[in-house]
Amino acid sequence: MKKILQFLFEHKSLTRAMAKDVLLNIGKGLYNEHEITSFMTVYLMRSVTIEELQGFRDALLELCVPVRLEADNLVDIVGTGGDGKNTFNISTLACFIVAGAGQKVAKHGNYGASSISGASNVMEQLGYRFKNDPAALKKEVAETNICFLHAPMFHPALKVVAPIRKNLGMRTFFNMLGPMVNPATPSCQVVGVYSLEMARVYNYLLQQTGGAFTIIHSLDGYDEISLTSDAKVITNEGEQLLTPEQMGKRMVQPSDIYGGNSVEEAAKIFLKILDGKGSWAQNAVVLANAAMALKSTGNYKTYEDAYHAAVESLESGKARNTLKKLVELQ
Repeated sequence: MKKILQFLFEHKSLTRAMAKDVLLNIGKGLYNEHEITSFMTVYLMRSVTIEELQGFRDALLELCVPVRLEADNLVDIVGTGGDGKNTFNISTLACFIVAGAGQKVAKHGNYGASSISGASNVMEQLGYRFKNDPAALKKEVAETNICFLHAPMFHPALKVVAPIRKNLGMRTFFNMLGPMVNPATPSCQVVGVYSLEMARVYNYLLQQTGGAFTIIHSLDGYDEISLTSDAKVITNEGEQLLTPEQMGKRMVQPSDIYGGNSVEEAAKIFLKILDGKGSWAQNAVVLANAAMALKSTGNYKTYEDAYHAAVESLESGKARNTLKKLVELQ
């Protein structure tokens, strides 16, 4: 690692092969925490290159515990995190609305490293038990349309760096990797990113996969449709700028989508929204993200059709029932 660090301290960037080797070695436990922290800190001081990101992804996928869920047209909705906005768990809630609408979901997530409550925090609080047993995960998807894939159970390198990321409490390049290494390889990905630069990087990388994708960036810095500003939406077909009114009927305030001060608070907000008792603004934001995901699958002709399906899933109780059934299977 000393040679790699010296190389990086000279303002050089890694080749794809070099980046892959470093992350393979991290996953194998060959470096100590101080070396790994130093390595991660380099990328707090400069942007990660596309080659480096590709190498990091190659390593995670090589070490990954794959899971075949044997379900067609799987979708994942995930934010990179690290936007520093501390919203409630919008992407995870949207996943349950999408599943309630009949769409199969393989949600990939992790504990919050730079936020109070990541997807894994809230799922654990709600009674979900993390697992990497393919038979159990297949059963969940078959019976509830959704399963949750806790990233460290499938990616050894992410398990190694988890405590370091938590101690740093800052956005690192690992935030960027999560959405690209879902072990179920969903055919459709909806990815929220915290910057336009990151949106361009993801656009390049996801074009290489050949799958359907939608990249979302709210121009005021949220890594999801926040309805607090216009959002850049990039798909396989191109890109567009959409207003809060187009996506969710009207604009909301940042205070409307605050996520609370603890995992317990985050879980209470989560259940309140699924129970149909969320505020107008909370519902609107979740529905907009769910609608964008449903539209991305290609099963709906228009965004309005997808939005109506999302509303029906939430208001009929199907989304809430999906969570109830999933927890009962644990």
